[in-house]
Amino acid sequence: MAVDVLTEIVIDRPADRVAVYAGDPSNAPQWYANITSIAWKTPPPMGIGSKLLFSACFLGRRLDYTYEVTELDPGRRLVMRTAEGPFPMETTYTWEPLPDGRTRMTLRNRGEPAGFSKIAAPLMGAAMRRANTKDLRRLKAILERD
Repeated sequence: MAVDVLTEIVIDRPADRVAVYAGDPSNAPQWYANITSIAWKTPPPMGIGSKLLFSACFLGRRLDYTYEVTELDPGRRLVMRTAEGPFPMETTYTWEPLPDGRTRMTLRNRGEPAGFSKIAAPLMGAAMRRANTKDLRRLKAILERD
C-alpha cells in the first residue's frame, strides 16, 4: 500500500522568502521536529543531483537516509527522493505566491513501504500527516516572528 500525504499552510510572508528558508536543508532541524541533523554529501549550493544525509527519529526509530534532489525550480518547487531504508520516499515542496505577500506552501511525502513498513503503512501515513502539520505550523511561526 502506497503512502501519499499532502499538507499545506498559508504563511504571511512572500514566496521567495519562504522558499529560501524552507528549501534550505540546513534549516530543516529548526522546523522539522523529527529531523535531528543534515549533512551535505555533495558540495553546496543545492542543485539537481545534490545529495544530503538526513538523520531523523520517526515512530521511535532513528533513521539515516540520503535524499537526492531530482527537481528544482527555485522559489516554486523542490523534489527530493531517497531509495534507502524500509520506506523509499519522495518529498515535494511547492511555494505559491498569494495576494498581499502571502504564500501557500505544500509539503507532500509519498512512497511505497517495503517489508514490515508495508503492514504499518496506514499508521505511518497518519503519523506523517500529524508530524507534517506540526512542522508546517512551526515553520509558519518561525517565518512570521519578524
